[in-house]
Amino acid sequence: MIKKYWNKGKKQKVITIIGSIVLLLLLFILRDEYQPFLLFIRKFTFVILLSGIILFFLLKKFRRTPSSGKRLGILGLLVVIFGIIYVVGWHYKMYDYMKTYNVFNDLNKVEIHELPLTQNERIQPLRNIFSMANESVGETKDVSLPHLVRVDGENQWTMAIQPTVKYIWQRISDNTEEVFSVSSTTPFPRFSSENRIPVTFSIGESLKFSRNTYNAVVQRFGIAKLFSTEPGDVFYMKNDEGEWVQVVSLINWKGFFFPYPTFGGVVIIENGAHDFGDYVERVLIGKGTFVSPEDMKNYPFLTKQNTLSEKVSRLQAESLKFLGGFSDPLPWNMETAVKIPDLPDDQNQQPFVTDFNFEGSPTDAYSGLYHWFGLEPVGVERTSLTFSVFIPADGTDKLYYFDHAAKKQGYAGVSAMPLKIIESRKEFDWSVNKPVEFRPYIKDIAGRKRMFFLGTVSAVKEDSGNFDGSATPDLALVDSEYRDVVWIDVKRPSTWDKTVYDQLSEAWRSSEGIGYYYEEKPTVDIDLIRAVTDTIKNIPNTSKNQEQIDALQRKIDSLKNSSN
Repeated sequence: MIKKYWNKGKKQKVITIIGSIVLLLLLFILRDEYQPFLLFIRKFTFVILLSGIILFFLLKKFRRTPSSGKRLGILGLLVVIFGIIYVVGWHYKMYDYMKTYNVFNDLNKVEIHELPLTQNERIQPLRNIFSMANESVGETKDVSLPHLVRVDGENQWTMAIQPTVKYIWQRISDNTEEVFSVSSTTPFPRFSSENRIPVTFSIGESLKFSRNTYNAVVQRFGIAKLFSTEPGDVFYMKNDEGEWVQVVSLINWKGFFFPYPTFGGVVIIENGAHDFGDYVERVLIGKGTFVSPEDMKNYPFLTKQNTLSEKVSRLQAESLKFLGGFSDPLPWNMETAVKIPDLPDDQNQQPFVTDFNFEGSPTDAYSGLYHWFGLEPVGVERTSLTFSVFIPADGTDKLYYFDHAAKKQGYAGVSAMPLKIIESRKEFDWSVNKPVEFRPYIKDIAGRKRMFFLGTVSAVKEDSGNFDGSATPDLALVDSEYRDVVWIDVKRPSTWDKTVYDQLSEAWRSSEGIGYYYEEKPTVDIDLIRAVTDTIKNIPNTSKNQEQIDALQRKIDSLKNSSN
């Protein structure tokens, strides 16, 4: 068809050449629009090839068969084959099963035999922070999803104040001009001026066209990355020069048979207003500096930081169900199969980004931010804690896990926590109050490391799906071993361990034979002080003029009597 049109004349040749150039230019410029389709082909290459081969040979057989009955038989066979592929691959999730198994084989797994301690406990759940941040902005602004990152040596919730998705014109014309950065360790997060950082990003998550973070990053990809890499979570943090930057986590798909996601490094987008040169650069080659996983060690602000996409870490944690072998998670086995428990009332599911201290532990794990998972048996009625999983949040190629089940500790898992909280405070209206986000709290109390779950009670309106943030939320610690609930003072974190000890020390003493801790200094008995005071004699009067005073007093008394 094109050849016939080409041979019609000179005009048609010019149109064909110009049209081809325009088409190639559009394919180059709009590659961010069709990249999801290329990535889809990459993810399902094996299935597409298998289906194509089956379809080719059966259709070839169909054309050569003269009998109508046999043709109907071939069509029926096609329906049966593709039906089996759908049922086995998608309905019974065998495709995901194989993908997760590939993740398991690729993982650098390290079993640890001593739990790390938690430090710099964050008080507020993610969704409370998100709710309070949205209460502090205007109609034409939105707040991006908060992420816990390290800023100036402290753990902070950071999020962008960006043009709202409700108004298209703002998304086209405005910049992201402010970033929230609030402490995660305070019960009173403030979204006022000192925590509202003025910084301009011409590229943002809510912006349109080439100024959108996803589009700008994809435009930066080469041909190979268009088929294998996708942008993940977007983080806001300071670089080594103290400037605010966007850090976009990348997800890299590996393997031919049942491809699986891995950490693919990051793209760093610097702040600054855009000009015409930036516009041309974004449209043609995108924006940002790519940093591979191997090169991240050359950027100190990216080490021990939170840059790993939760999509990757969730699949890595889930893959531990293959520790018992390839066939163990199958329905007729499941001796050691585990799952990530997702709580229906919790708007922020695992992983929970937590600050762990590995100092003194017999491992090379760093102390800092990790994605933590508490894995449980696959059965709905089973809520025991099977594994604690610690995945370095900076994408380090290691996964640390602690096997609670093998040590027969009998700890309760995350999914058992909400009912423990509800049962301990029956006077609450639990239809509008939800115990959420049970992150680990591991401390050395009364002679050994003890594991608790720190949960927050968040309020939610009956006609709303969003939590209402509170500056002073109710907090509770649940002992995963003794199942007891300890309500703690959110305003006094320094007293939490003492509060736990006061409530549970008798149970620990009777069960474990522990000694006495947190002893107060002996005080003096008040009755003894009074007894000593009573034994003190009156101080004698030693005034030198006392005799003269007494004589004058007698004269005064006599004058009073004579007047009467």
